[in-house]
Amino acid sequence: MTNQILSVEGMTCDHCAQTVKDAVSGLSGISRVEVDLENKSVTVEFDEAQTKIECIADKITEVGFDIKN
Repeated sequence: MTNQILSVEGMTCDHCAQTVKDAVSGLSGISRVEVDLENKSVTVEFDEAQTKIECIADKITEVGFDIKN
């Protein structure tokens, strides 16, 4: 399993956090998703054989939030 932290812009409330969590959780290979509104970050634990960090970032962007590098 791989752990990765993504900085996500645009999350302002619990609804935003839940939207991101639900979107990422629906991808194959995801075992854990934690959203930290205060730090504007998403911690993801996933199996790189089933999904890539780029796919996770694309899914977050798809639901309306920006990934900050």
